[in-house]
Amino acid sequence: MLGLILARFGVIKMDWENARYLLVEQQIRPWDVLDQKVLNRVLAVKREDFVPADKKELAFVDIELPLGNGTQMLAPKMEAKLLQDIDPQPSDKLLVVGAGTGYLMALAAGLVAHVYGVEIDAAQADTARANLAAAGIKNATVTQGDALAAAQVQGPFNAIIVTGSLVEVPALLKDQLAVGGRLIAVVGELPIMSATLVSCVDKGSFGFRKLFEYNLPRLKNVAEKTAFTF
Repeated sequence: MLGLILARFGVIKMDWENARYLLVEQQIRPWDVLDQKVLNRVLAVKREDFVPADKKELAFVDIELPLGNGTQMLAPKMEAKLLQDIDPQPSDKLLVVGAGTGYLMALAAGLVAHVYGVEIDAAQADTARANLAAAGIKNATVTQGDALAAAQVQGPFNAIIVTGSLVEVPALLKDQLAVGGRLIAVVGELPIMSATLVSCVDKGSFGFRKLFEYNLPRLKNVAEKTAFTF
């Protein structure tokens, strides 16, 4: 952290590669992210190139990083954890709901056949496309739109990662899973939400498993539960 502070004020030049190594060893591994394929992607993809320019020195800080449009970039450990727990396979089509800056898509791109991202904010979608192109990621496609309003034409998907919390997993998302597909999302209401894995057992049949507790801001346009009045 001292290195980040000094680098911010121009006292020393930031050693990004050492910071990336420490990110893996001090934040991500302790969170039980042990899949070497995922760790290799964290080491290979330059996260500092995916954060907003005015927040570059915060690229490796353990926080949800505000993006300035009411959304956030997931904490590094959470990005790695969700990617590991979705169990990406080389032949998978993977959908990221809430593409953000494109970083999670860039991580996934090295582990699956193609990664699709949908982003509700048009300017943020443009940023994600530009970041992915600058990083040389070829097997990633960003679409602007509301993932909770319409199914994606590229589906069905083998895996879906949702980057904001949900009250519950909507049928619209579950129905875009191929048989054998997996979806991971943070589900619930404050004070306790849980990362939940949804598995498509058969067409229209799903299994649910809570993995760990974690609170996230809502995905945009999520409908909250309506309280009953008498």
